[in-house]
Amino acid sequence: MRIAVTVMFVLFICTLSLFAHRYLWIRLVRDTGLAGPMRVCASVAIVTMCGVMFAGPTANRLFEGPIALLAAAAAFTWMGVMFYSLVTLGGSDLIRWAVRAAGVFDSGELSLERRLFLQRSVGVGAATAAALASGVALRNANALPQVKHVEVKLSNLPAHLDGFTIVQISDLHVSATIRRPYVERVVAMSNALKPDLVALTGDLMDGSVPQLRDEIAPLADLTSRFGSLFCTGNHEYYSGVEPWLVELRRIGIRTLRNEHVEIGALDDAQGLIVAGIDDAQAARFGGGHGPDVARALSGVATERAVVLLAHQPKSVHEAAEHAVDLQLSGHTHGGQIWPFGYLVRLAQPYVSGLHQHNKLTQIYVSRGTGYWGPPMRLGAPSEVTYLTLKTC
Repeated sequence: MRIAVTVMFVLFICTLSLFAHRYLWIRLVRDTGLAGPMRVCASVAIVTMCGVMFAGPTANRLFEGPIALLAAAAAFTWMGVMFYSLVTLGGSDLIRWAVRAAGVFDSGELSLERRLFLQRSVGVGAATAAALASGVALRNANALPQVKHVEVKLSNLPAHLDGFTIVQISDLHVSATIRRPYVERVVAMSNALKPDLVALTGDLMDGSVPQLRDEIAPLADLTSRFGSLFCTGNHEYYSGVEPWLVELRRIGIRTLRNEHVEIGALDDAQGLIVAGIDDAQAARFGGGHGPDVARALSGVATERAVVLLAHQPKSVHEAAEHAVDLQLSGHTHGGQIWPFGYLVRLAQPYVSGLHQHNKLTQIYVSRGTGYWGPPMRLGAPSEVTYLTLKTC
């Protein structure tokens, strides 16, 4: 069943991509009246990039080496450029249809030369806008993440832990375009903050252990008072979760799989409970994986202060039922590329930032420390989150 679903999904994506590239050809080549060598070159370029979009990610999954990485990087970069081209061209079509429906002018009254001039003007304008948006988004994605300072008041927090600090790193997505130097910079940023705890809330990588072991190795240098804790995200399962759990343990990162630890307890005072659950999609992959908040908090009294690491924000509904004080999540990337944030809201209750879910439970959703797919960010900068827990 899972194989059939995967095949159907791949076929859907391929069909969607073919239609998207055909639309680009119609709007940028046919409708603009390109002829001769320019028409041939533009057509070949669109067909080639369509092929790159199919071949790049596949090559990165099946092969290793710089050529596979370069192909994947080209595919994801074009994916972003194509998206903004579709947005600008589609937006111009909507405006054109709205103007025509309002009866502002009748396109039939325009001469052939005038219509061709308008089509070319729209094509050039849309392509220019897409290029500018893509350039800004590329620059943003390759900049250092912001350090976002967040103060969270917890009613159950023990007094001696007032001011407890957590650095959250989420959705790093080490891959064909996010490599070891970027990871090293993120680690340096975290260490400079001198946190009490580092929380890694899933989607650290996109690729196998042999492909990315050296790229992700700097995470071993993360330093904090109580170490680094990790919960799985959906991309760990796409990348081979069991080998990655072994590798993360080898470099000193503890995975919380539907379990908890107590941190900062004193002889005469209880500490902070930090729990972690499997990703919301984990059960689909078998092997005993799947989120279970009840199991993660087994034996924990309801009056204890609990921070839950859960990759997807929608886990907050179950967390609230078990009196979790604070859930730390990622997954959404804050939308990553405008206007995707509006679509994310259809699947997740929160997209970014701190929210009061109910009277007790709060949730913080990171915009992510890296990015997925296109090496682009627009309207949703990456972040390393510095959380300070306060009593109230």
